[in-house]
Parts: sequence; structure tokens; C-alpha cells
Amino acid sequence: MRAGGLEAALSPAVGGSLLCLTLDGVDLLRRAPDGTGDPLAMASFPLVPYANRIAEGRFTFDGRSYQLPLNFGDHPHSIHGFGWRTAWTASETAETAATLVHDHDGGAGWPWSYRAQQQVAVTPLQLSMSLSITNVGDAAMPAGLGFHPYFLADAGTTIQFDADGLWLSTPDMLPDRQVPADALGDWSRPAIVRGDRLVDNAYTGWSGSATIRRGEGLRLTLTATGAQCLHVYRPPASDDFCLEPVSHMPDAINRGGMASLAPGDTARITMTIAIDKIDQTLPKCGGIA
Repeated sequence: MRAGGLEAALSPAVGGSLLCLTLDGVDLLRRAPDGTGDPLAMASFPLVPYANRIAEGRFTFDGRSYQLPLNFGDHPHSIHGFGWRTAWTASETAETAATLVHDHDGGAGWPWSYRAQQQVAVTPLQLSMSLSITNVGDAAMPAGLGFHPYFLADAGTTIQFDADGLWLSTPDMLPDRQVPADALGDWSRPAIVRGDRLVDNAYTGWSGSATIRRGEGLRLTLTATGAQCLHVYRPPASDDFCLEPVSHMPDAINRGGMASLAPGDTARITMTIAIDKIDQTLPKCGGIA
């Protein structure tokens, strides 16, 4: 898809993922390697019918217990749902927009049938993505959604967003306890994103907007609707990081925090990445170690 100097490419077959997002040939997200079939190598992928982790893949809904497959190597929990490991169908394509569809028939430990749909569009300075899930079965189902974009970080890249709190994590990356949003460092003002330790935490009370300023003079503004949390994934000493708009915290299905979707109803989340040029002579910023 192209509009002006902005170009985006999709891979329906690999998790309905985004392969790349570039402006005038400059990568704005991490570019997927040529020919890869690994959704974890993509620029972004959808999270449906839940986001992040479900503890040991086990949960109870409407008085019945369920076991999901453990879908992330030797990791002890199920993660990110089914959409990212499923081939999607491109139902509509155009020069500046596309629609992808993923149907789940009620198997693989998730006994509810649903239809997920992504609508993706570009304008000369903006990528817009909408992800929805519709309950096509005859019983209520739990439902969660999210996006998992990988942004690039040079040595001068900063991020800024407002939130009320965050969840500290256990060693196996489940929520442990809620603390003030600045407990791991203050993102409420522009701060250098690169650091020496892992950040993999859900921020609550997120305002719905985050700003990324890159050293070469680009500003990306991420906005989302339907996202109660922003999950920040910053690997140590990495050239990329994730700001993930999600509808719920990790393991929400076991903690009373995931929505229930009635038959025929639809839930939706949106993500927009807007791009503009900024003055490269920025004031000095703090950092998150």
C-alpha cells in the first residue's frame, strides 16, 4: 500500500502481519527479513482473541475450565492468542487500503467461534489499523484485542506517554503488583528508550497517546482507541522496542479484567501511527536505565 512517500506491506499468510512501514524509504518500524515465516520477526502483528499471557494457558469462564496450548516455545504460559499464528485472508485490497479476515471455528482450546477482521489504510503521513472480533457463536465468549508494533530506536530515540500506574512482573512475566507509573522510570516526559535491562510491563490508565522522537528528526505519534493499557516491551540494548495498545492487562481472563462478548456482538481496537518532521536540535532528555 502506498500514499505519497508512505509505504506499508502486509503478509496475510504470516499472522496477518505488517511486514514494513517506510517513509521515503526510511524504515519507521522494524522491517521483516525477506521470506521469513516467523510472525515474531514482523514489523507488527495482531493480538486476538486475547493479548499477552494467560497463566499456564488455563482459565475459567462461565463456570467451566479450559486449557489452551502453550504456544511460545518452552515458555510456561499461552501468549497473544491465535491470530498471530494463523493465516488470514485478504478479502479486499486497494492501493491505499486492505481488509484481512481470520475465522476461528471453535477449536484449539478456545471453544468459541469468532471472526476477526483487520482494516489497514495509509495516507501520505499516517498508518491506520482497526482490529475487530465478532462472536459468531451462540454463547458468550471472553474477548481481548491488541497490536504488537516494533519501533526502531537509535541512540537518541525518546518516548513519552502518560499513565496512572503499571504492573510489576513476576520472573515468568505475569502481573505481580500495581505501582505508580514512574516506578521503573518517568515516561511522562521524553526519555531515552534504550537501556540495559528488560522492560516488559503493562501501564494502566494510559491516555491513549504516545510520542516517539527519533534522533534523525522524525516524530511518530501513536494513538489508540479501545486500549485500556499500553504494554511496553524494551529488550536490553536492543535496536527495537514495542509500544502495544491492548484492551486488557496480561492474564486478565483470570483476574476479572477481560470483556465478555455476547453472540453477534463485536469488539474493536484501533491504532494510528502519524509521522511528521521535528527540529533535530532537541533539549537533553532523561533516560530509563
